[in-house]
This record gives sequence, structure tokens and C-alpha cells, in this order.
Amino acid sequence: MSQPLDEEDIVPKKSKPSVRARADAIRPFVCKNLIAVIEDPSDVKNIGTVIRNVNALGVEKVYVVDPRKALPDDWQDMRERPSLSKTSVSAVKWSFVKRFDSTDDCFDHLERKNFHSVVTSPHVKGKCNIYLHEGDFTEHAKLAVWFGNEARGISDRALERSDACVAIPMFGMIESLNLGTSSDIVLYEVTKQRRLYQSQYRLRNKRGKRATPLPTVMAPEQSSL
Repeated sequence: MSQPLDEEDIVPKKSKPSVRARADAIRPFVCKNLIAVIEDPSDVKNIGTVIRNVNALGVEKVYVVDPRKALPDDWQDMRERPSLSKTSVSAVKWSFVKRFDSTDDCFDHLERKNFHSVVTSPHVKGKCNIYLHEGDFTEHAKLAVWFGNEARGISDRALERSDACVAIPMFGMIESLNLGTSSDIVLYEVTKQRRLYQSQYRLRNKRGKRATPLPTVMAPEQSSL
């Protein structure tokens, strides 16, 4: 019977100069002022999966609404927690994560910093409802994208305080996706749009147009760092 892979087997160790070179290479591609919010996740493994998606796609930060207090408050403590480090394939060491006790605490924090929030949810009567491929996710300079609980979805309180609902069009008999998959699909579209905007403009509202657009994907030699 084969032995399970250790973290060292999954993520090859890099020397400090190599790590520094990689960090420098990816910095221009990170989507500034973009936060993924996970609301009341019931499984720590799913938190790790979302953190991995966030890191791979260039989202700046992760916020976790954690009323169960499953996570420590301090990011450094999270980075050293094996359950998060292993499921995120060490991405928690490179992506900033902040926890909140409640949905309102998180919204209050975001609004103080002038973030707009959208939630991933099927269309809701009375809300601004957007299909993922039709949305403009560059409209607001600061954006938080919320993902709900694995079983219940997004809460009524988050719906109430958000600007819009974003839905992934589905065409099967089962119209649902797990948290890891849905966060991957949504954040891919959002980061693609915002990275393209960053490549063309230095300022919000399409001001500060660059004479030469910045690249939106890493060159092969950078990707191998």
C-alpha cells in the first residue's frame, strides 16, 4: 500500500533566493484591493482549498467569517497550523488571512475601508442579480467577493448587506457546485477582468491609461521560477 504524500512531496522546497525571485515575479499580477470572503465554513479543509485558489489566481487577501472559532485570530498562528497548511498546499503561508466572529463584523470592517461586496448566490428577488460572465468586476476599485456555507449557502444577512448577487450559470440536473469549485470559477473570472484593467490603467474610472499595457500572464521563464 502506497504511503500518503507529505507536504514536502507536494511542494518542492526552494532556496531563499528562488523564493524571493518568485515573489518578485508574481507581485505585478496580484489583483490589488480584491478580497475573497468565506462565510461560516463548516470544514477547515474547504478553507484551505479556497486559500489555495486565492493564491493561485492572484487574489490579494482572504477573510473568513468564523463564528465557531475554528481558526486562530493571528495569521502567523494560521500559517503554522498543519490542517490549513496541508490542505492549502502551503498557500496559507503566502496569502494573508483574517478571521471575523460574525458576518456583520466583517461587513463593518470592509465598509470602513470602502469595499463593495458581492455574494455568490442564485438570483434573489429584489436584489441586483448578475450572471458571472455578464458582470463588470472592475467597476469598484475595492471589491470583496463572498462565498457561503457549504450546505446553506450565503446567509440572509450577507444578502441584505451586499450590493449584488453573482450566479454561475448551470445546465445540469444538479444545480450546485462545491465551495472549492465555485470559488475557483468565480475568482478566475473576477481576477481575469481586474488584471486586464490593471494592465491598461493606473487609476480608477479608466484614468491614467498606460501607453503600453502591462502583461496579463507571466512569461514562461517567470512561471518556472
